[in-house]
Amino acid sequence: MSLPDTDPADWTSGAEAIAYQNCPSCAAVWHFRRGFCPACGSQPPRTHRAAGHGVLYAITEVRRAATPEAKAHVPYAIVLVDMADGFRMMAHGDPGLAIGDAVSARFVSFTGRIVPHFSKAAPKG
Repeated sequence: MSLPDTDPADWTSGAEAIAYQNCPSCAAVWHFRRGFCPACGSQPPRTHRAAGHGVLYAITEVRRAATPEAKAHVPYAIVLVDMADGFRMMAHGDPGLAIGDAVSARFVSFTGRIVPHFSKAAPKG
């Protein structure tokens, strides 16, 4: 697990990074900031910057835009990724990914906002 950052900016505030939190009391790990642990209620949680890679858990293709701004992006893939840091997150992904693929994050503009977008990771070696 990475070292705690004092308050790392992440994609929700326009930075090209993913932040997550963990509980110093029960060791639960989660994505999206909270002021307390969703597992045991302890506070305050520790915030970390994620490494940005993981394994694809699920993928779906969106063919109907939820908003007029998203219509230009249809079709697009939404993925669930089991991050190497110990949490699962939803994000955008490349078409053609398969469950079990090693993936890494980059950041793209989607309807005027920066969002995480996962692509197949380069082979190690």
